[in-house]
Amino acid sequence: MLAAAKTIDDSRALAAAVQRLSAQPRIACDTESNSLHAYRGTTCLIQISTPEEDLLIDPLALADLSPLASVFSDPAIEKIFHAAEYDLICLKRDFDFDVDGVFDTMAAARVLGYRRIGLGNMLEDLLGIRHGKKHQKADWARRPLPASYRRYAQMDTHYLLRLYDALRAELDAADRLDEAYEYFDDVARFELKSEDFDPDGFWGLFRPNALDRRQIAVLRELCILRDELAQSVDQPPQRLIGKSTLLQIAKLQPRSLKQLRAIRGLPAWLLRQSGDEFIQAVKHGLASRVTRRPPPQEPIPQPIVDRYSALHSWRKRTAVARGVESDVIISRDALWAIARRNPRSLAELGGIRGLGPWRRRTYGEALVSVVNGGG
Repeated sequence: MLAAAKTIDDSRALAAAVQRLSAQPRIACDTESNSLHAYRGTTCLIQISTPEEDLLIDPLALADLSPLASVFSDPAIEKIFHAAEYDLICLKRDFDFDVDGVFDTMAAARVLGYRRIGLGNMLEDLLGIRHGKKHQKADWARRPLPASYRRYAQMDTHYLLRLYDALRAELDAADRLDEAYEYFDDVARFELKSEDFDPDGFWGLFRPNALDRRQIAVLRELCILRDELAQSVDQPPQRLIGKSTLLQIAKLQPRSLKQLRAIRGLPAWLLRQSGDEFIQAVKHGLASRVTRRPPPQEPIPQPIVDRYSALHSWRKRTAVARGVESDVIISRDALWAIARRNPRSLAELGGIRGLGPWRRRTYGEALVSVVNGGG
């Protein structure tokens, strides 16, 4: 039976927790957000576990989380996450925390060739512990947090230290620690993307090549309306109205509420509240200047494509021989960078993102040989 997690929801409790955490060699970490329930999600809970305690830190109750920054940035404290990337993005986006010393148990499992790499699967397969997904999509902004939510959040980090021990020992035995830590560094190296709404962003979201130009103009107006309505009710746009529904409206172009009601996927309350706005969006799209298709991307020179194809085939063969997924060997972006650079020597592989010292040392000669026609 787990001891109850400690809630940290005032500045004094946070200061005391930071003091205790600063003395730890490693801590297990996770976050929970409400991104499935709000127009713009935010981090609603930070979980941290040590061998002595489980902490549930409440950002919605704390006006200032900055004391925690020193813990996350201290390279002497190893931070253990499972599937770290989204957590790291949330910590940087919402609190400007830089996290140093990451150990990602999911990435470690991928380096070792595990196929069942979800946290629940890993805990069950390696430690014999059951951890379901009941609250995976919960609204973590809910307060007070129900006891079942608290226990679920606690479970996400409570056993991570034991999972870390098991995976690190396996990496060491397989002589894969250097590879794994290089992979962790790749995970921790990310760029925050703008969350501002782009009225022309639908090109990448929908890929509406099957629509004619008038339908595309209508679709653009509908996407703008959907974003405005989603902001007004604080819901994710895709949850408010699905992509398939917007495409249907763009294709059928209803001119009346009766025609609009015949289209599946629009909630009844939304039709009552904003049905006229959808009709106006259709009319405005039809009357507006037709949206130009985005300019085609400049074609990639054939020699680069050929080198990339050869590298891609090499990566697949290497991954099969290792018993891992192909991107564990090297990322697709790194393959393209190598193909564009066309290196003639190991020295020319330096500075390519995703191609750190371990990969250059292990795969460098093969990569140079492949791009120079060595197969």
